This record gives sequence, C-alpha cells and structure tokens, in this order.
Amino acid sequence: MPKWVGWPELIIVLVIVLLVFGVGRISKIAGEMGEGIRAFKDGLTGDKKNEKNSEEQDLSENDDQ
Repeated sequence: MPKWVGWPELIIVLVIVLLVFGVGRISKIAGEMGEGIRAFKDGLTGDKKNEKNSEEQDLSENDDQ
C-alpha cells in the first residue's frame, strides 16, 4: 500500500462506496465478482468437473420438455 494511503482514507472511501451503492448492491456485486473469479480460475486450470455438471443439467432440462 502506498505511503499516502492510510486507514483513515480507506475508511472514508468505503463509507462513500457504501452510501453510493448500498448494502444490498455491494453484496450482489461481491457475489458476482466471486463467481467471475471462480470461472476464470476454472478456465485456467481446465476444470472438467464443472463442465460435466453443467452438461448433465442441460441434458436433464431437455428431458423434462
């Protein structure tokens, strides 16, 4: 962290962000960021587990129709 950014400045920025976006919107944004990071990580590692589960869900949805 740069020397000119301290705890008081970070607290002020967080309070302003909270006032602008609100608690509900911040939690939604954080959840979406987490999902995006997880998807990016899975894409880099080539995680086949999630791909297989999504394919099974697609097949089960098509069977219901």
